[in-house]
Formats: sequence, structure tokens, C-alpha cells
Amino acid sequence: MFRSRRHQPKIVKESITQGLALAVLLVLAGFAIAGPSGLLAWSDNQRLLEQRRTELAQLREERGRLRNRVDLLNPRHADPDLAGQLLRSNLNVAHPDEMVMLLD
Repeated sequence: MFRSRRHQPKIVKESITQGLALAVLLVLAGFAIAGPSGLLAWSDNQRLLEQRRTELAQLREERGRLRNRVDLLNPRHADPDLAGQLLRSNLNVAHPDEMVMLLD
């Protein structure tokens, strides 16, 4: 009987330790399922990835158009048509025999 009382605190201590370990495991499982990088956030992350890829493709196209425009405006060999267009639109310059039509 004396021994059972000695072992009883060990049993209580072990059950508290096991309960805490179970609680920690449940919290970790909760984060694995519902955390910011868990299973529930996976589809949202995939959607954001596709959105970013689409945006990246659009930005690459725009960068290509801008690179082409910069090449056309290079001072060493500027494209006369583009230079004339920019002069007309930015400085409101036109030849006397030209008719200007503004389009929205």
C-alpha cells in the first residue's frame, strides 16, 4: 500500500506530461491544417501564384514594348516617324500643309 502511494505521483506526473505532449501535437496539427502555410491555405497560394505569373507575363510584354521604344528613340539612330509623332503630340507642332485630327 505504501508503494502504491509512491507510484501514484509518478502516474499523475506522467499523465500531465502526456497531456501536454498531446496538446502540443494538436496545436501543431492545427497549424499544419489551418496555418498560414497549411493545407487550407494551399489553394489560395496556388491562385496567387497563377495571378503573379499572369502579371509577370504582362510586365514582360510591357518591358519589351518599352525596350523597343527606347531603341527607336536612341539619339544615334532615332526613328524619324516616331520622333515626328512625339514632336507633334507633345509640342503641338505640325507642318503647314498637315491637317490635325484629334482622336480620343
